[in-house]
Amino acid sequence: MLIVLNKKWPAFSWLLSFLLFLPLLAIIWQSFGDDGNVFAELWQSVLPDYMLNTALVVGTVGFLSMLIGVPVAWLVAMCEFPGRKLFLWGMLLPLAMPSYVVAFVYTDLLEYAGPVQTALREFFGWKSAQDYAFFDVRTWFGAAVMLALVLYPYVYLLARTAFLEQSQSLAQSARMLGANAWQSFWRVSLPLARPAIAVAVALVAMESLADFAVVHYFAVPTLTTAVYDTWLGYGSLAAAARLSALMLAVLFVLIALERVGRAKQRHYQRADSGEPVMRHQLSGIKKWLATLLCLTIFMAGFGVPFISLVNMAIDYFDVSWNREFFDYSVNSLLLASTVSLVCLFIAILLGYFKRLSSGKYAALAPKIASTGYALPGTVLAIGVIIPLTLFDHGINEFLESFGIEGPGLLLSGTVFAIAAGYTVRFCAIAIGSIESSFNKISPSIDMVTLTLGKSPLGMLFKVHLPLIKKGCFAALLLVFIESMKELPAALLLRPFNYETLATYVYQFVSDEQLEYGALAAIVIVLVGLIPLVFLNRSLEQQH
Repeated sequence: MLIVLNKKWPAFSWLLSFLLFLPLLAIIWQSFGDDGNVFAELWQSVLPDYMLNTALVVGTVGFLSMLIGVPVAWLVAMCEFPGRKLFLWGMLLPLAMPSYVVAFVYTDLLEYAGPVQTALREFFGWKSAQDYAFFDVRTWFGAAVMLALVLYPYVYLLARTAFLEQSQSLAQSARMLGANAWQSFWRVSLPLARPAIAVAVALVAMESLADFAVVHYFAVPTLTTAVYDTWLGYGSLAAAARLSALMLAVLFVLIALERVGRAKQRHYQRADSGEPVMRHQLSGIKKWLATLLCLTIFMAGFGVPFISLVNMAIDYFDVSWNREFFDYSVNSLLLASTVSLVCLFIAILLGYFKRLSSGKYAALAPKIASTGYALPGTVLAIGVIIPLTLFDHGINEFLESFGIEGPGLLLSGTVFAIAAGYTVRFCAIAIGSIESSFNKISPSIDMVTLTLGKSPLGMLFKVHLPLIKKGCFAALLLVFIESMKELPAALLLRPFNYETLATYVYQFVSDEQLEYGALAAIVIVLVGLIPLVFLNRSLEQQH
């Protein structure tokens, strides 16, 4: 049956897709503008060092995440040892921890005046830093270690799923041929999981490339800090856009690698999903070593930072529980709620347009609208501020041409700019969730509903929305949580004297006074734990 949509629906869908794609176009357009030779000077002076630091951080984070995530994923998925069920979800918790909080906590613990070095000096009788060598956390390697501690769950999650989805007949064959647990992992499980691991490492690389807070806190110059400094320090939007375009080129390469890895991954999915998993029963010292390894990684990525936050929040509760905490919490809640509702509306509109449209290009609209998710926060801020500034200047010049005083900044430098940036960045999450829900509805339901005389709009409200309400809830929740945690875009797009919980906490981290923002940091962490609980339940139901 041919379904005819009102012409306004496709037009509005394409318009929204274009608006969400506009920041990317703006960056490309602005990168060709006159930058006053700033980019050339950067290229001849500091830019090669920025690029080298970026490559070192991204490469090291990817390697360390793989080194941590793969063994832990295999142990939890394929072996039985004490505490395995707790580590099953515990290994995901570092995803809820802001990376700059982890960086602050370990800097506080490991610096010269911190408790670790102080205890070592007292124990060994060392008098000064010249008497011994110790890991300097405020370096590019230290930044990479901090990022790996919060990003390895990407590798853990995808590798664990890949191990669980491998055919059990292969594991049984390996055992019949006399392979022990290590040989089974090295010769069978790991080669089959390589595509999933490649996808995960590509995702980790994209996240570490986009990081701003940790490298800025450690004063490690990378491309993200270069964009920030070029815009705010040199005042050159064109040079910042040119740097952003350079980062986009690297990101597109990483996305292409991730797509290639995902395409290869399809060859290794098992067909018999109901097959029970036969785990290696570790015994003796091996089972306790497995428990110790998982416990150490869990404590390093989540336990130690969270306990430190709780201690600081208790000690400084009287000064943290203040008017600013409530005001910035309200700002974050209102902003995140607004962005989630807007993203849900756009996702439903585009998802329904794709489902009912007979045009072969309809599937492109949601994809175009989702491109903003790949943009790092600092790059996204550049892409959003360009069209908003042009709009504001256009309105002012238009009114002044009639002798009327312009209103000044209508959109840029207001809360609208942050909301627009968040919508561009996180709309892809809502679109993915709603598309997945629409795909589960049989097309025959559409045919029956329309045969009974319902219009496409009536079918949406009476049939589809009740059927996809779980997907709508998931989309709202995920966008809300990501909006609560987002930092770089908020730092660059926020109006004067406007703070969110993330910017409030980062302000204390930058001033080496996280004690005063520990309570707000705990709120961000607890909100971030909610989707991890849903994610782990979903994975447990599948396996």
